[in-house]
Amino acid sequence: MERERLGSRLGFILISAGCAIGCGNVWKFPWMTGQNGGAAFVLVYIICLILLGLPAMTVEFALGRASQASPIKMYQKLEKPGQKWHIHGALAFFGNFALMAFYTVVTGWIVYYFISFLRGEYADLGFVDMITNPGLNVGYLFVVVIIAFVLLSFNLQSGLERVTKYMMVALLILMIVLAVRSATFSGAGEGLKFYLVPDFSKITFGVVVAAMNQAFFTLSLGIGSMAIFGSYIGKERSLMGESVNVIILDTFVAITAGLIIFPACSAFGLEVDAGPGLLFNTMATVFNNMPGGRIWGTVFFLFMTFAAFSTVLAVCENILACVREVTGLDRKKGSLLCGIVVFVSAITTALGYSVFHFQPFAEGSAWLDFWDFIVSNNLLPIGAFVMTLFCVSDKFGWGWDNFVREANAGEGMKVKNWMKPIFKYVVPIIVLALYIIGLKGFQWR
Repeated sequence: MERERLGSRLGFILISAGCAIGCGNVWKFPWMTGQNGGAAFVLVYIICLILLGLPAMTVEFALGRASQASPIKMYQKLEKPGQKWHIHGALAFFGNFALMAFYTVVTGWIVYYFISFLRGEYADLGFVDMITNPGLNVGYLFVVVIIAFVLLSFNLQSGLERVTKYMMVALLILMIVLAVRSATFSGAGEGLKFYLVPDFSKITFGVVVAAMNQAFFTLSLGIGSMAIFGSYIGKERSLMGESVNVIILDTFVAITAGLIIFPACSAFGLEVDAGPGLLFNTMATVFNNMPGGRIWGTVFFLFMTFAAFSTVLAVCENILACVREVTGLDRKKGSLLCGIVVFVSAITTALGYSVFHFQPFAEGSAWLDFWDFIVSNNLLPIGAFVMTLFCVSDKFGWGWDNFVREANAGEGMKVKNWMKPIFKYVVPIIVLALYIIGLKGFQWR
C-alpha cells in the first residue's frame, strides 16, 4: 500500500497542532492554572514545554518519519533483530482507542452546548442533567463518530488535511475575538492580573509537578499520535523546528483560553477551579448574564467544537492508519470498521453516568475517569519514556546517531550533540517521576 502524503508543510503543522490542541487546552489548562497559583503556574508550564515537550515531540516525529509506518509497525522497521520494542506499538494503538472512548463523548457534550446556544435554548442548560441523559449522550456520540470517520474516508489531502486547515484557522480567529471581548468586561482586570502577573511565592514542588504534567499531556505525546503525521511528511524540514511550530500553536491556544476564561470569571464572580463546570456551567452562566450572550455563547462553543474535533480527527486518523496497515483495507472500509469499534467502546462513557455505573476511584468517578486514568496517567508517560529510551539507546535501541540523522534532515532547527544528556537522562527521568507521582494520586475503591 503506497504511503499517503500531506500536500503542504502548513497542513502538517496545523494537523499536528490540531492533535495537540483540544479540550485540555481550554478546559484543563485554565482549571489547573486557577488551582496552582495563576501566572506562577503559567511560567513553570512554559518552561516545562521547552524542557520536556520539545524533546519528546521531536523524538516521536523522527520515529514516524524514519519508519514511514503507523505506531503498530513503527518499531518493527527500526528495531534490531530479536528486540521487543514493538510491544509498545500495540500499547500505543490501544491508547488511541482508550482516548477516543471518552474524548468523543466530551466532544458530543460540546456540540450539544453549541447547538443549544445556536437555537437559543440555553437558559436552562445543566451539566449534570446533560451527562445523566442516556439518549442525548449516545445520540451526540453517534454524530461525532459519523462526522469523524466520514471525513477520514476521503484521501488524506482532500479529507483530513483540507478540513483541518479551515478548522484551525477559524479556531484561532474565534479565540482572538473572544479574548478581546472578555477583556472588555467590567471587573476583568483582576482576572488578567491573576493570570499574567506571577507571584513567585506560589511556586511550590506541587505546582512544578502539576505544570510538568499539564505540559506533557497537552501535547498528546506517547501513543503515536504525532508519529503518524511524521510518517506523512518528507525530509525538506528538520523535525525540531517543526516541533517548535506545533508547540507554539498549542501554547497560543492554551494561553488565549485563559485570556477568555479568567477575565470572564473575575467579572461575574465565578470560581476558576470548577473542573468540567468551568467550561460548561460556568461559561454558560457568563453568557446568560451578558448582552448578546446567545451570540457570544454560540461563538465560544463553536470554537470549542473546532478544538475538540481537531483532536478527534487526528487521533482517529492514527487508529485508521494502524488498522489499514494490519488489514490492508482501503480508507472507506477501514473507516467503517474503526468507527464501529470506537462507538462501541465509547458507549461505556456515554452511559457511565446513567446506566453503566462504575466508580473505580473516589465517590462520583465514572468510566470517563477510568479511561482518562488509563491514557493520561499510564499510557502517555510510559509511551514517552519508551520512545525516548529507544531513540537514545545505542546498544538496545535505535541509537542516538540514527535519531539525530533523521531529526536533522532538511532545513531548520537542528538537534545538537550537547542536547544528548537532555534526551538521554532529563526527559526519561522526569517522565518516570511524573508517572509514579500520578499513580500515587489515585486510590481504587
